[in-house]
Amino acid sequence: MDDRTKSVYFTITLIGIVSMMGDIVYEGGRGIIPSYLQILGASAFIVGFVTGLGDFLGYAIRLISGYLSDKSGTYWMFMFIGYGLIVTIPLLSVTNFWFAAAFLVVMERIGKAIRAPARDAIVSIVSKGVGVGKAFGLHELLDQVGAVLGPLFVSIILLTFNNYSVTFASLFVPYIILVAILFYVYYKVRLKVSEGRSSGDRLLSKTFSKDFYVYSLAVFSNVLGLVPASLILYKASTILVPSGMEWVVPLLFMLIQLIDAPSALFSGIVFDRVGTRILITPFILSIFTCFFAFYALDLTYLIVSCVLYGIVLGMQESVYRAAVSYYVPKESHGTAYGIFNTIYGVGFLLSGVVFGLFLDTGTEIIYIILYAILTQAFALLCLKKSFRRE
Repeated sequence: MDDRTKSVYFTITLIGIVSMMGDIVYEGGRGIIPSYLQILGASAFIVGFVTGLGDFLGYAIRLISGYLSDKSGTYWMFMFIGYGLIVTIPLLSVTNFWFAAAFLVVMERIGKAIRAPARDAIVSIVSKGVGVGKAFGLHELLDQVGAVLGPLFVSIILLTFNNYSVTFASLFVPYIILVAILFYVYYKVRLKVSEGRSSGDRLLSKTFSKDFYVYSLAVFSNVLGLVPASLILYKASTILVPSGMEWVVPLLFMLIQLIDAPSALFSGIVFDRVGTRILITPFILSIFTCFFAFYALDLTYLIVSCVLYGIVLGMQESVYRAAVSYYVPKESHGTAYGIFNTIYGVGFLLSGVVFGLFLDTGTEIIYIILYAILTQAFALLCLKKSFRRE
């Protein structure tokens, strides 16, 4: 491995560490947010809508932030604003009403919308020569270390104090560490990003290929037919809270992240070899994720659902993103990620609403599975039409 390759991996690792610290805070919080909203009086529909709305805005706003980050080239400014808004998660410690908590949950997702296109653009710029799939896979692996440590940390605090306010307040500690590390990474990495983007790169592409939009539609349909993690945890709360085992709920979320990490790295490596064909696997697995989540009568089925969801999520966070670089020129990556993630976010919003209604109305499992099969079949059809012909 030559010095330049080592430098690229070092840069990706530093960016991954920043994401890792962010995940400790917000993924730790997301592991107990469904239970917390339920305790504050929110129904499954409200939980599904709030988390879906948050994910929708968290992706839709990327259309604007991605374009602006490309246009201005100020990727780091977007990174600082976006990571700064993670403070809304520890601030949940002072909320007493579900609508106030919901507002903070949505604001954190908006923060992710602001930082994500800039971060993805930085990763794609600095990864030249080592493989974009591998780069995103490595970044996601480090990201998921934090996503595992966060729910584990929250579970321990909740088990020890049995108090949601104390648990959320404890997340101020990793948040402060996050801010310090972000400043360090900025001073170490900012020149590499500037060197990887010439002044001519700021002439943005106005149009993208038809394959890019067909691919985005495939991902939209996939997400539309995948039960959100928040509702898997909500279902777990209805089973575990009555028996005093609410501390297990964030551990289920931790399980998702544990599976997510190796799935992201492995699928990223495979993606560099076979391209978007690897997405056939998560599209099919999404059907079984829904089945085990809604059929669940005890913890065993929920565990299986979480394992399957973790595999799908790992691919969403690595190869789904990496594939975008196949369809668009480098100078427009921020804009393309913004468009892609907006479509992605609409899928999250609608899936949260649809599956939340399924839970609240007690829809029969056969209709839920039929819905999942139809959405994933359409996703596979669009995916096949989008296959690149390099």
